[in-house]
Amino acid sequence: MIPVAFDYVRAGSAEEALAALAEHGDEAKLLAGGHSLLPMMKLRLAYPSVIVDIGRLSDLSYVNDAGDHLAIGALTRHRDVETNDLVNEHAPLLAQATAHVGDPQVRHRGTIGGSLAHADAAADHPSVFLAMDASAVVKGPNGERVITGADLFGGFLESTLDPTEMITEIRVPKQTGQGWNFQKFNRRAQDWAIVGCSVQQTNGSAQVALVNMHPTPVRAAAVEAALASGANAADAAEQAPEGLEPSSDLNASVEYRQHLARVLTRRALNEAGIA
Repeated sequence: MIPVAFDYVRAGSAEEALAALAEHGDEAKLLAGGHSLLPMMKLRLAYPSVIVDIGRLSDLSYVNDAGDHLAIGALTRHRDVETNDLVNEHAPLLAQATAHVGDPQVRHRGTIGGSLAHADAAADHPSVFLAMDASAVVKGPNGERVITGADLFGGFLESTLDPTEMITEIRVPKQTGQGWNFQKFNRRAQDWAIVGCSVQQTNGSAQVALVNMHPTPVRAAAVEAALASGANAADAAEQAPEGLEPSSDLNASVEYRQHLARVLTRRALNEAGIA
């Protein structure tokens, strides 16, 4: 299908992009890599009247050592995250998950900030964002704020960002030397996850997050509680679907997704060294 007609604005800076969002409100959408927005426009699931192109804002593409965390610019391409030495040393879970995003063409164009702002419950980065207790720096007409954990994801394909706000940076706590693992089950290598799981061990406790098991990306609270009470990985993984509401579609039934969540969680816990 062909998208509805729209006006195009090329932003020369983050300030110009924010000004355009402030002017047009929820009639405007930001365009970075375009791999999430453009398919939705073609399917008429999104029909903005104004597209604000921020893809050329090089000052929002970086990976910096910020002491206890890595500061990653929102427009940093997936491939740059995947291959960055700092990310591989201090946040290997993020590097591993990013290597599973789409295919090489997608990873060379798509951005980490765009992936998170899209808030797709089947995407790869949201589970890492949750498991690593990462946060997003957001700018808008009222200044800057930091959104942590699940507070970023509001509903199906909905973030908690105001239409006049944009993510400018992702802050990922350093996890050097800690156990971690990412698991994803899909039909083809470049597909969305039918179910995905991220595990990050921090100071002896495991944080587990799942995608495509709920209307939003979500922490597996029942698994974390079981581990905290002394359960082994196999027993804790059995609790993975507890309290979650997976959907049924052409790829998987509810029951199959529940089964996958148990299997992938167990694998991730084992690979992370959590017995």
